[in-house]
Parts: sequence; C-alpha cells; structure tokens
Amino acid sequence: MEAANITNSIPLLTPYKMGKFNLAHRVVLAPLTRMRSYNNVPQPIAVKYYSQRTSKGGILIAEATGVSDTAQGYPNTPGIWTKEQVEAWKPIVDAVHDKGGIFFCQIWHVGRVSNSVYQPNGQAPISSTDKSLTSNDVQQFTKPRRLSTDEIPHIVNDFRLAARNAIEAGFDGVEIHGAHGYLLEQFMKDKVNDRTDEYGGSLENRCRFPLEVVEAVVNEIGADKVGIRLSPFAEYAESGDSNPNELGLHMVNALNKYNILYCHMVEPRIKSASETIESPYSLVPMRKAFNGSFMAAGGYDRQDGIDAIAENKADLVVYGRLFLANPDLPKRFALNAPLNKYNRETFYISDPVVGYTDYPFLE
Repeated sequence: MEAANITNSIPLLTPYKMGKFNLAHRVVLAPLTRMRSYNNVPQPIAVKYYSQRTSKGGILIAEATGVSDTAQGYPNTPGIWTKEQVEAWKPIVDAVHDKGGIFFCQIWHVGRVSNSVYQPNGQAPISSTDKSLTSNDVQQFTKPRRLSTDEIPHIVNDFRLAARNAIEAGFDGVEIHGAHGYLLEQFMKDKVNDRTDEYGGSLENRCRFPLEVVEAVVNEIGADKVGIRLSPFAEYAESGDSNPNELGLHMVNALNKYNILYCHMVEPRIKSASETIESPYSLVPMRKAFNGSFMAAGGYDRQDGIDAIAENKADLVVYGRLFLANPDLPKRFALNAPLNKYNRETFYISDPVVGYTDYPFLE
C-alpha cells in the first residue's frame, strides 16, 4: 500500500488516459536506435530488451524503423516494409503486450542522412535538396538526389504501407518521425529546403509533405493510433530553421485538423545528441495549441519530469538514455532509487547483450 501512496503523490507516476489507452504512469520509453537488427530485420534478442523495459500500463516507442529500402542510413536498423520484417516484429510486440505494455512503432526515412552503401543498387540517398551533409569521422554522407514533385506521393505511400504493416505486426500505433534532421524535417526546415515548387519556400509549402504523410497514415490506420515526433528547435544533421517557434506552432495547429493521438516534441535545450544549451524558447506555446496528448523529451531527469507534469508543461515525459540504462526506470523513480550509469560506448555496437540487455535491475 505504501508504494502506491508514494506513487500517487509523484505527478510523473500518476495514471493518465491517452485516447483509448489507460496509462499507469507518465514515463515513456523514447525511440532509441540500437543497431541490433541485423540485415534490417528485428531479432529475437529484442524480445528481452523491450520486455525488460515494459511495465504494466507503460508506453514504449520502438526504435526508428525504416519505411522502405531507401529509408536506411545506419547499419542494422530495423525496417517494416517486408513480410519477413513484419513477422520478426510480432514476437517482440507480443512480449510487450504480455507484460501489459502499450507499444508504438516509430516509422522513419532518413533522407540525406545516409550513404549510397545503405541504398538499393548503391544509388544516391533522396532528400528535399541536393545539398550534401558534411561528413565526419563517424559518418560519411553521399550527396543526395533531390526528389522530383511526382516522386513525393510514392514516399508518402511508403509511410502509409509501413503504418499498415506496423498494425499487422501487432503494434498499438505508430509515431511518424518528423524530427532530428531526417527526411520529413529536411522538407520542413528552411536551412535545408531550397525547393521552388509547391514543397518549398513558404512555411505552408515546407510542411506540405510531412502533413501529407500524416494524412495518409491517419487514413490508413485511424487518427487514434497516430503520433508524431518533432524537433523544431534542434539542429541535428545541419537541419536548422530561421524561425523554429513559428514552425512548431504551424505544425501543431495543422496537426489538430487530423485529431492525431499525440505530439512528441524535443525540448529547445537539446541542440544535438551531445549538446544542451540554455534556450530562450519553450514548448509551452505548442503544448497549449495542440489538442491531443503532449509528450516532451530532451535530457529530463526524475525531478525535471515531476516538475513538467506538475506545471502542466506536458502530459507525458519521454526518457532515452536513463531508460536504456535502467530497464525498471518507473520503479526506480517511484522509490527515488539510485540509477545505473549509461555507457555511451555501447549504445550503437552490434553486440546482442553488452550495453543492450545486461543493465541490472534493482534487487
């Protein structure tokens, strides 16, 4: 009884109704690229990884999952465009459901954040632009090919089919990845998008393609099963915008027309994977404008999450690195127990156990 009393007094651990889903708490597993899906096929090892991080009435967002053979930009990331991939996801989804969890699949296309080695027939990656990304020691990027106007509906259709496949695999819904410098954001942000057709120039035009994806996915699987992730303030993969506040507000207002389940936004203070800044911006205007459930992400610790819920800045708080290293994170938060330290060196290695399923639980 005491544990329940503690829990109910912590805003982050109070129940929440998100559409038809009754959540026991507000701690969400972030979509985390783990590079353990060999040859782009989810592996049986993921059954353990995701079920370890499942709590009854908790929501998990699966790692970014490719919508097509052109969507890939990293080794061993999963896809959901083939029958084999759909079948491989089923036991993973079942394991989460068996423990009472709710599971969404994040669907993505990396666009120009890629290299021709990951592309079919070694072709150039596709994007809103033909401007190259700057290569570095970790990643070498191939100059992208600008999508023609008449090719865009095919990419929209790839997202639609991926959403359908996710539901067939048993997922409760999908999260469209519109953040972190990947394809949808390459259209949205004016520091990348240099088009002169109906997909470039004005804010409306730049947001057209992402919203076409949202509409197609909503029409395919229902608005009550659709979320989206956005990062208007971040500058991942050289994707910045001259007016991120305006972009964020435009998107949430446009999303309201589709009645999607949730919007998952990355805090302004997160500039890149390794850099946090003091930001003059806030997600609060977007949170107020959006009609559905609002998730906030971006380097939150336990107290930040408690404060965000208590101050009505979000309905749910999304945790990445802390959840990666602490499979029982909601329980640790409830008890205010010490946390395991994460090891960045093992985030993206291909080992099936190390840095993946070997983080200890509380005794």
